[in-house]
Amino acid sequence: MPYGGRYGERQPPSRGGNRPYRSRHVVRTAYNRAFRRISECAIAHGPFNVSPLYAALSPKPYVTLSQLIIFTLFALFSAVFVLWRRARKAIAVTALVVFWLLSAGWLTAPLLAAVQRDAQRAPPPRFGERTVIVVLGGGTRYDAAGNLVPKPDVLPRLALTASLYAQCKQQTPHCEVIVSGGNPQRHSASEAKTYAPYLLQAHVEARDLVLEDTSLTTYENAEHVARILRSERYDSLMLVTSAYHMPRALLDFRRFGLTPQPSAAAGRTVRCGLLPRRPNLAAANIALHELIGMVQFRVYRALGWF
Repeated sequence: MPYGGRYGERQPPSRGGNRPYRSRHVVRTAYNRAFRRISECAIAHGPFNVSPLYAALSPKPYVTLSQLIIFTLFALFSAVFVLWRRARKAIAVTALVVFWLLSAGWLTAPLLAAVQRDAQRAPPPRFGERTVIVVLGGGTRYDAAGNLVPKPDVLPRLALTASLYAQCKQQTPHCEVIVSGGNPQRHSASEAKTYAPYLLQAHVEARDLVLEDTSLTTYENAEHVARILRSERYDSLMLVTSAYHMPRALLDFRRFGLTPQPSAAAGRTVRCGLLPRRPNLAAANIALHELIGMVQFRVYRALGWF
């Protein structure tokens, strides 16, 4: 397999910045790489909390495009405020209202619902005689001891994958888990290799574990998994990722002729109130990132780049 191998098989070493398969979409690849180098964020959500201090001191900090959306919005308001003197008061009031609506949750809630509502309503999983479960990467980070570990958003994905695998094994012996995630953050190991021990500890058998560790984007997740599956026979295909990520991931997988059953892990939540809340702003970042990503996909398809 050019893009994946059974866990434990000898494979070429994964380097930081591992170069993905060179497709003919040169413009699309260059565009995505340009943003990856300036993006990712440490965010708080649910029971997990990544402190800003830790993010700043992390050996290899990595900021995602979702963080830059709010910053860009602030920069645009600031630029208009400076250039349009006659309307400064109106611009300032508008900016304050928009950022308050986002941080207090009133605008973030519908944005978040738009990207994860359908994924959370998905029907129960249907297992076939030969089932393949694909779990998508969501980043890695260094803990306080300097160990490379999955990001908080990834842990529910791995837990759901292990649960689906256990259910599958009760019905059929042919269950396979494909972990898809390269090394876009240029850390010491790929996402797939970092996640594998967690799945093994959750009783996923090594012989059923396939690592795809060359993809750097969701689009490449779909592209490389599709190439792996061309040489396999399966009756049921499941896709595991976070609820907010599922709609965009399905677009990419369907682009390559795959129609997986969506199995969404934990989604984001919003608490609406009068006071601004940092988790609400983080959720707004995520929601805007996913919405812009879906628009980007459709624009690229219209231009023939995807």
